[in-house]
Amino acid sequence: MNRIFRPFSTILIVALTAALAAAQASSSSSSQASQPAPGANPSQLQSTVRKPDRATAYYHYALAHMYEEQVTVYGRSDLANKAIDEYRLAIDADPSSEFLNAGLAELYVKTGRIRDAVLEAQDIIKRDPNNLEAHKLLGRIYLRSLGDMPGGNGSDNVLKLAIEQYEQIVKIEPDSVDDHLLLGRLYRLNNDMQKAESELKIAIKLDPGSEEAVTTLAMLYTDEGDTNQALQVLSSVPDASRSAKLYSALGAAYEQRKDYKDAIESYRKAVMLDRDNLDAIRGLAENYLNDGQFEAALEQYKVIVDSNPEDAQSYIRMSEIYRREAKYDLALESLKKADTLVPDAAEVSYNMAAVYQAQGRYDDAIKLLQDLLKKTDANPQTDRNNRAIFLERLGMIYREQQNYTAAVDTFRKLIPLGEDNARGGYQEIIDTYREAKQWPQATAVAKEAVQKLPNDRDMRMVLDAQLADTGDVDSSVADVRSMLKGGPEDREVYLRLAIMQSRARRWQDAEDSLTKAEQLSTKADDKAYVWFLRGDLLQRQKLYDQADTEFRKVLSSLPQTDPQYAATLNYLGYMNADRGVKLDEDLTFVKQALVAEPSNGAYLDSLGWVYFKMGKYDLAEESLTKAAEHMGADPTVQQHLGDLYQKTGRLKMAAVHWERSVQEWNKTVPAEVDGDALARVQQELDAAKVKLAKEETQKQ
Repeated sequence: MNRIFRPFSTILIVALTAALAAAQASSSSSSQASQPAPGANPSQLQSTVRKPDRATAYYHYALAHMYEEQVTVYGRSDLANKAIDEYRLAIDADPSSEFLNAGLAELYVKTGRIRDAVLEAQDIIKRDPNNLEAHKLLGRIYLRSLGDMPGGNGSDNVLKLAIEQYEQIVKIEPDSVDDHLLLGRLYRLNNDMQKAESELKIAIKLDPGSEEAVTTLAMLYTDEGDTNQALQVLSSVPDASRSAKLYSALGAAYEQRKDYKDAIESYRKAVMLDRDNLDAIRGLAENYLNDGQFEAALEQYKVIVDSNPEDAQSYIRMSEIYRREAKYDLALESLKKADTLVPDAAEVSYNMAAVYQAQGRYDDAIKLLQDLLKKTDANPQTDRNNRAIFLERLGMIYREQQNYTAAVDTFRKLIPLGEDNARGGYQEIIDTYREAKQWPQATAVAKEAVQKLPNDRDMRMVLDAQLADTGDVDSSVADVRSMLKGGPEDREVYLRLAIMQSRARRWQDAEDSLTKAEQLSTKADDKAYVWFLRGDLLQRQKLYDQADTEFRKVLSSLPQTDPQYAATLNYLGYMNADRGVKLDEDLTFVKQALVAEPSNGAYLDSLGWVYFKMGKYDLAEESLTKAAEHMGADPTVQQHLGDLYQKTGRLKMAAVHWERSVQEWNKTVPAEVDGDALARVQQELDAAKVKLAKEETQKQ
């Protein structure tokens, strides 16, 4: 699993806590610098009721300050009480002294008497609404309380109180960069994006060189998905003024928009400026991994674990790289190291299950996933995100084993988890029934999904696609068309229309729908998916050279780690190999696809077919046999095995597989039947039966 950045709210709490510490240090030095000296100007100690006794007040303040310093050194509560008593005597001698009242309030904060501190500060503000130090004290108290609270209504109320204080602070002291920055973070924590943006912009205007303000505003934009704005803000800082922190923020922004090469370059510069910055090294490693540069990523993760041998996450990432390189022993070795650091961690067990699945050790993978699920049984809703991940992989393993009943039962457990999990559960069940060629069951589940999720447009389109595949094309296409609204959301509708029209062999309609979908596609990966579907559409029409062009456009626009990249490699490699062209390149493409998904049955079939076309029959048999283990009900896999056995002089075995291929084609809905392939395999089967019958007669 890819690295997941901490939510920005968590980053805000950390930043606010750091700001609190800095503010406390500033206040402490300010208080010490403001201590009243003998013979101080009487205007510094204002009198409201009676003439202040400055000498007595100073005497008791001096004692209070002495006890306060001893509290800092020894931490004794009796000394704190003595300091408080002396402050009270000093205030009694000079009741209107804001300095003494503020000092007592600060002492309350230091000794944990927060309520008393708040009351003291509030009393000061009542007497002097523009008292900056009192507002800052209250603000710091609320910030500290906010950092200590777990969340909920209580923390929301404290957040609002903190915002109120800092709103007053920036009015009294409008030129403080730190206060505007802090208020911006508070607004962001309160999900008031416009106010947060405004305060952060003020901070930058006051100090264009404030790295903290620039990176915080960029993080705000990044968190909202506006990476262009984030990059614009960060790029406004000249290269010569950029620090490791700023380059890391640039890397994170590039990473979010999947611009991995620029992310790599930014993180590289961050590491060059601060070679001990493990977070920057980790960002570099992650983006090498995202970009498919496995060895470069592995090198960076090794740097991290050399510096910090207890970094379990890096061992997990290393295992992922080894798994994708089919180095399963090394993958398990890395996971065992992670397990010693974080025993019984769900992520470690889950990744072990993924390795076992890739090795074909299905029973071991299933046991691990079932154990993980048992731990979520007590609180399925609380742990629903993890539970959904475990259920999805377990169901896929069952489906890979062609244990369709167990797969359906597993995917059904996703539905009670609600929201996207329910939709995903229904989709997986439908896909499982389709793979098992149980079309009525697939349709029934699609209808159930629409009934249970009546406002879910995607599930309604899934049902329409299912009905179209089983013969009801016109009304299904009409229903999908009725969902067009004339806005950007129409892209998904046009894509669904294109797929349905292509499967119904309505070529021009499908092309028109794809053109409209492409016009609504703004992101690189969105456009790439349109090109992939157009390549499929052209291939179905046997326009192979045009299809080749579309598939290569996909490969040039996506990072190698994108699942669509591997699917495109496989499709292009198989399409050209089936025609007997570019076989060396086809082999490279299909092998590269298998690096991403080593146990993908379709990719294994493609590899076997490339070897067959190259005349490497032993290698072809090995790959095709593995493909049949994963998807034995696929008529194309069975046909390929038949062709292989015929070519290698095993006609009886060829006939068995050709007959299985014909049977599987006959179970398939018309939308999925390749008429030419069915006719060809039927002809081969008939010829084989005749020849085998003659041979049997001759033997008699």
